[in-house]
Amino acid sequence: MARKNDSFYFDGFRRSADYACQAAHLLSDVMHQYDPARLRDHMEAMHRIEQSADEVRHGIMDELVTAFITPFDRDDIARLSSALDDITDHIEGALHRMYYDNVLQARPDAIELTDVVVHACEQIRDLTDELPRFKRSKTLRERVFSVNKSEQDADQLFVEAMRTLHTTCDDPMQVIGWHEVYEQLERCADDCEHVADVIDGIVMENS
Repeated sequence: MARKNDSFYFDGFRRSADYACQAAHLLSDVMHQYDPARLRDHMEAMHRIEQSADEVRHGIMDELVTAFITPFDRDDIARLSSALDDITDHIEGALHRMYYDNVLQARPDAIELTDVVVHACEQIRDLTDELPRFKRSKTLRERVFSVNKSEQDADQLFVEAMRTLHTTCDDPMQVIGWHEVYEQLERCADDCEHVADVIDGIVMENS
């Protein structure tokens, strides 16, 4: 069996990041034009994105089973592929929680937090674009720091959003629903930071 060249892995990472961006933009569209009656349709569209992202991850993992030479350590390849997939999974999870917790309207701070997630995903896509040149890149680590800053922004928004939710919302069911949505959105930002940290580790180990 002919081995895949290095571009197979880098293309896979880029595709995974692109699916995360697609998922984030879909969630942003849902938030900005919120309609509870359309959540089921949005969930179906989101699931198609998530399935496509899974196929990319499975392809990378299948190749690793038989690969003899890889662009960097195979464990790091597996970790990065899984971490990228987690972003899309948890974005889908946020949409699921809006549906089964019967969230009735979007909250402004949730929209703001979602926009931070979109920005972080776009930064991750930029990082994966730069990854094939990781040994000579002059900007990759700056991009890592930028993702870390987005995660810090998300943390601050999360704290204030939760405070506002619990001090201003009188409907206990909506409090429960939004509590879960906020936690899921904050986890998405954490996932982006984790991807950036994995890439940063790869760069440090192979430079």
